Amino acid sequence: MSTMRDLGGKNYKDYSYCLTGKLDLNLSVRINSLEWKPKRPQLDTTTVPYSAERRSTYPDLYVTCQVFAGDQPLTVVLKTSYKPMATKFAWNEWITLPIKYRDLPLNAQLAFTVWDAASPRKVEHIGGSTLKLFGPFNIILTGPQKVRMWPDCEADGNDMSKTPSETGEKDEMDRFEKLLKKQDRGDIPKVEWLDNLAYRQIEQIHKKLLAQSDKMFLNIDLPKFDFPVIFDEHEYESKAHGSFNSFGGSASSSIPSFHSNMPGSSVFIVDDPEIARENPVEAKHRRLVRSHRNGPLDRQLKPNPKIRDDLAQILRYPPSHSLTGEEKDLLWKFRYYLTRDKRALTKFLKSVVWTDPAEAKQAVDLLPAWVDIDVDDALELLGSSFENREVRSYAVTQLRSANDDDLLLFLLQLVQGLKFEHIDSNFGESNLAAFLIERAVKNAILGNYFHWYLMIEYKDVTVSKMYGKVSYQYMSAMTSSGIQRRESLRRQGELIEALANMAKDVRQMRESRPKKIEKLREYISDPKNGLVSFKPLALPLDPRIEVVGIVPERTSIFKSNLLPLHLTFSCADGSLYQAIFKSGDDLRQDQLVIQLITLMDDLLRKENLDLKLMPYKVLATGPDHGMVQFVESMSLANVLNDNNGSLLMYWRKHHLDAQSVDTFGIRPEVMDNFVKSCAGYSVIMYLLGVGDRHLDNLLMTLNGNIFHVDFGFILGRDPKPFPAPMKITKEMVDAMGGVNSVHYQNFKSYCVTAYNILRKSANLILNLFGLMVDANIPDIKAEPDKAVWKVEERFQLNLTDDEAIKFFQNLINESVSAMIPQIAEAIHGWTQHWRK
Repeated sequence: MSTMRDLGGKNYKDYSYCLTGKLDLNLSVRINSLEWKPKRPQLDTTTVPYSAERRSTYPDLYVTCQVFAGDQPLTVVLKTSYKPMATKFAWNEWITLPIKYRDLPLNAQLAFTVWDAASPRKVEHIGGSTLKLFGPFNIILTGPQKVRMWPDCEADGNDMSKTPSETGEKDEMDRFEKLLKKQDRGDIPKVEWLDNLAYRQIEQIHKKLLAQSDKMFLNIDLPKFDFPVIFDEHEYESKAHGSFNSFGGSASSSIPSFHSNMPGSSVFIVDDPEIARENPVEAKHRRLVRSHRNGPLDRQLKPNPKIRDDLAQILRYPPSHSLTGEEKDLLWKFRYYLTRDKRALTKFLKSVVWTDPAEAKQAVDLLPAWVDIDVDDALELLGSSFENREVRSYAVTQLRSANDDDLLLFLLQLVQGLKFEHIDSNFGESNLAAFLIERAVKNAILGNYFHWYLMIEYKDVTVSKMYGKVSYQYMSAMTSSGIQRRESLRRQGELIEALANMAKDVRQMRESRPKKIEKLREYISDPKNGLVSFKPLALPLDPRIEVVGIVPERTSIFKSNLLPLHLTFSCADGSLYQAIFKSGDDLRQDQLVIQLITLMDDLLRKENLDLKLMPYKVLATGPDHGMVQFVESMSLANVLNDNNGSLLMYWRKHHLDAQSVDTFGIRPEVMDNFVKSCAGYSVIMYLLGVGDRHLDNLLMTLNGNIFHVDFGFILGRDPKPFPAPMKITKEMVDAMGGVNSVHYQNFKSYCVTAYNILRKSANLILNLFGLMVDANIPDIKAEPDKAVWKVEERFQLNLTDDEAIKFFQNLINESVSAMIPQIAEAIHGWTQHWRK
């Protein structure tokens, strides 16, 4: 239902209406009666009994009805049932036509023809008429209609019909009928005693006019609705021509879409809804090729060199690549041969037609014979593309070999994978949930994060019931020895709730920042609030840390729109732990980026490449609040402003080493930290498409470690026009000694080495993104179908290692020489200055 204004140039008050596109009902029409004087002489029914002779003098009539549009029929012909008639022609019969209102075009018409069954094998048309279904302002006709019939002809149903129901001729009866319709709609008030007198007069006038006229009229009824029903035409989305990725598939779908909607173009091509339907000939061919009878033969098959090359090419495809029918048949044919290759399982399972029970059984029976697969492939099998329970159970079995540290790296995605388990109705069938609960019970650190990942999904009403079940099972699995852990998680929830309320109250205070800080410290200091001191509690952000209270005098509020709290916790071992609590901000996107930075740092370290990354901890504790680890640092903007635009000047103040000539008078380890961390973050920020990079969200520790914060834009989104591929400023290059220095060359070498190392684990990272498509991450949610593709594109998987080195070196050169980002940075600096 909607509202409408200004119909046909006339101003109407807003009123409710319905669109035909929303009306999922079949069109129907009631054939009431025919007003017509037969030309044949009628016998006296009082003297002539009902007989064949009498029947031949009074015609047996029936009415046919059909929908037309564009001079073509849209439905088959339907007709009224036989009724013997002696004094009048009346059927009072509803006919339901095989077309829905939502499918009616604007030029739809009803074609009525009255037929006379003159003899058993002969019918004659008495008259016909064509009624347009849509009236003024594209509103569909409803209620009683009087259709003018053209004698001795059949309704043609053409747009320029020769049998139109409207001829423009009006008589006194037409005026009365128009008034009666107005009264029926409520436009004319009803007065019972006066209406009865008027109805009798109108009936007498009608009989008189009918006796004098030789015209034929068909009385019909069209369904009435509570609101006007207005024509609604489906608008097809216009897509750019040729939006294909390098692997032959569309960027948004595996089915290509072509549209030619440019100005002046006479062609408009839309998606064919049946293009994805299976060709019955190909389906039969597939069933014959994959028949279980071929099993014994397939066991002995070995590919020749050419086919081996084709299979190797298929196995190199990234997870998002769609397989062709020929590639699927090839994988199926050599499935037994491929069981020795761990990379082949996911591709083989994609070739299976799971709707075919026999084929699905063959595929499942083959799983135990397959060599153990890697974790990245197991994660892919837990995504939305695989629904078979045996396949998902097999993936969980393969995950059992991962240790707790590795499991923690992708625990966030595994919790998201529960959405594809379909466990709402039967929890006990989810091996993934049982596995996660088992490992969470055994490891308190893993269990702490598992609990909070469940809690934030529990806030989503669409999946809250399922995640509530999993959380209940997790709590129940902790037996008597887990009472303390359950109590700890409960107290963590109370702490987070108290911090969230405190942060909300701070934002609502109408006072200066110093006054807010003063009141915040007073609130924390009050023993009644239970924040200055409490029993040892594992910190939700980092459960390895046990905190016993908040230090009031070291609590502050950051200068930011959302006024995040700067908290200092006192720990059970006597140390202090600093954290930031944000309210009014969804930290799930930041949490995902930090998790991926942590994972990539682990992948690089396993290849003996330590790039001094600092993936601080982030935990989203709710849809609009969370905790962030505080790291002592300064923004590059502040460092440069305070040191005449020179990082070297800043380091000389804190790390002066006059004998270190090669590092410009500063300690070598500081330069090493700076160069390596710049390289590591440059590569990772590029791969994740992190945007809005400026000197205020690049921070540096006192020891020279660079790290990034604030990940509000990822996957290539950026509020600035023409952003550089990476954030490498002139000041950063100058601190390394310039583009010709050894340190800058080392920086480039670290970049390309890290890029090639991470490209080897591209499938793992892509599968992690694939599991996050329903995770309510803003930049993924905006285009869920393209999220994985955007990351895949940055890996350049079609390049060799040498080609990838050249590609990334060009990106570095482009980033260093880019002028527009430097101008944007200057504008950002001036803006920040005036804000202060």
